[in-house]
Amino acid sequence: MAEESQELSVEEVQALATVEHDRDALAALIDDLSGRSRLKRQLAARVIHLLAEREPELLEPYISDLIDALYRPEAQTRWEILDACTLLVPEHAKEVGAAYDGAEDALFDDLSAALRLSAFRFLCAWGATERGRSKKVWPILDEAIQCYHGDLEYRDMLGCLFAFADGKIEGSVAGELAGRLQFDAENGKGSYLKARSAEIYNMLVKRFKLDHPQKRARAVSKQEDLDEDE
Repeated sequence: MAEESQELSVEEVQALATVEHDRDALAALIDDLSGRSRLKRQLAARVIHLLAEREPELLEPYISDLIDALYRPEAQTRWEILDACTLLVPEHAKEVGAAYDGAEDALFDDLSAALRLSAFRFLCAWGATERGRSKKVWPILDEAIQCYHGDLEYRDMLGCLFAFADGKIEGSVAGELAGRLQFDAENGKGSYLKARSAEIYNMLVKRFKLDHPQKRARAVSKQEDLDEDE
């Protein structure tokens, strides 16, 4: 993730060190997510993302607060929290499933490519944990593939799709994903686009023994509700 490669500011280092050793400071940081100051919300979200990379278990009691923070107006708070939620998926997939609606809204944000990518990453990670979840996320992932195919972030989205395709996904989802990527796998412009699409396509065909996979034909329905966690 691009954010992780950035050097931390002095303020971020100090805040991270404090919350790692002081539970009251962590609670105060969580409170900042819902505060009136945009700058404090952004700093809190950034530090929470960093904490999720290092000690994700510390955030377990605050997952509902993280979900709530996905409805802040500024993009950075939302993408930092989505990235934190993605890091919580391996141990807390059921709990962070409540981030679905916020992630769906972020996925189609008109102004922030970073926010869209973080949403796509979260949905791929969460959807890969269970067949029912893969069916829930797939319609909007498919829509996003079509919307952002020519955008700069699509390169990173392909990496997310590889992880999704390698997860516990439903066979019908695998077939439609393979169908969606088949053209790029065979005729993609650019060596990376073609090679990465072919890698995902070939893995799906082999893993699910697909014969003439077809891309999703029906219209995307945002009312589809296959959430097994409710």
